[in-house]
Amino acid sequence: MTSPAKYRFTFGPWNISTGADPFGPPVRAEVEFAAKIREYKKLGFDGVQFHDDDVVPADWGWTQTREGAAKVKKLLDDEGLFCEFIAPRLWEHPDTVDGGYTANDPAHRKYALERSKRAVDIAREMGTRDIVLWLAREGTYIREAKDPIAAAGRILDAVNTLLAHDPNIRILGEMKPNEPMDQAYLPTPGHFLALCYRTSDPSRCGVLIESAHSILAGLDPSDDMAYALWHKKLWSVHLNDQNGLKYDQDKVFGSVDLRRAFNTVWVLERAGYDGCIGLDVKAMRTTKPSDHTKHLANSKAIFERLVGVVRSLDDSKIERYRAERDYEGLELYILERLMGQ
Repeated sequence: MTSPAKYRFTFGPWNISTGADPFGPPVRAEVEFAAKIREYKKLGFDGVQFHDDDVVPADWGWTQTREGAAKVKKLLDDEGLFCEFIAPRLWEHPDTVDGGYTANDPAHRKYALERSKRAVDIAREMGTRDIVLWLAREGTYIREAKDPIAAAGRILDAVNTLLAHDPNIRILGEMKPNEPMDQAYLPTPGHFLALCYRTSDPSRCGVLIESAHSILAGLDPSDDMAYALWHKKLWSVHLNDQNGLKYDQDKVFGSVDLRRAFNTVWVLERAGYDGCIGLDVKAMRTTKPSDHTKHLANSKAIFERLVGVVRSLDDSKIERYRAERDYEGLELYILERLMGQ
C-alpha cells in the first residue's frame, strides 16, 4: 500500500442549486456566482469544476471571453482556489438536440467541435489542462436514428480534433449509460478507455468516473475505478450516490449504500490515487436556504471518515482471511469497522 494521500476536494457551482427539478420550479433563491465561490474555502474545498459557460457566456467573442475568463481566474486566485477542469456544455443548445459530435447534421457537428475548441481555449486561460467530455446527447432515442459505427468514429474524430487543437490538454471522458438520451454511445468508462487507445495520443486520454453513472449501468463504482486505475487513466472522480436504477439523483456520497462508498474509498486509497476528489451532489428539494451547502459538507465528511476506516484496517488480518478463504469472517470484520467496532 502506498503512503497516505492528501486529497484535494472540488465541486462545481451548479452543486449550490435552487432545488428545481423536472416536476417543480425553484424553491430556493439563486446564489450569486461570486458568493458561491466564497463558500469553497469555508467548506474546506480546494478547486472548482466548470462548464465553459459557467466561466463566460457561450455567445461571447474571443476578446470578451478572454477578459471574462481573466476576471473569474482572479476571483479563484483571490480565494486560493484552482480550476480543476472545463467541460463544454453541449446538451442545452438547440444545435445539439440530436447530439453534438454524432449529430446527423454536419452543421451541428461543426458547432459542437467549434464550441469544444473554444472550451479548450478557456481552459488555457483558466490554468487547467483538463477537458471533461460528458457525451450527454451522443446517443439516440431510437437506435435506427443514427449509424452507430459512424457515431463511434465521429466521437474519435472529435477527440483527435481537440488533442490537435492544443498539445497540452488532456481529455477525460465522463461516461453515462442513459439520460438525457434513452441509450448512449460509449455508455461506460470501459468503452471510453477502449477509444482512448485509438486516439492520436493515448497518453492524453483518460476518464472521470462518477459513482451514479456506474450504478446506473448496473456496475460497482469501485470496480470501474479500479479498472481505470489499472490503466493509469483515472484522472478525476465525481462522488455521489444513487437509489436504484432510475434518473441521476446525485445524492450525498455514502447516503444510500455506505459499504459501496467504503469500497470506493478503499480502492482510491490503496491505489494511491492522486487526482481530485470531485463531488457532484444535489441538495434535496426540501432543503432550507440556510442549509444549501450541507450536502457538500456532509459528502466530504463521509469521505474523510471512510478514509479513516480504510487506514485503520489491519492488512495482515485481511490477508489471513483471504488466504483461508474465510470471506464470511472478512465480511464481518469490514462491517464491524464500518459500525465503529
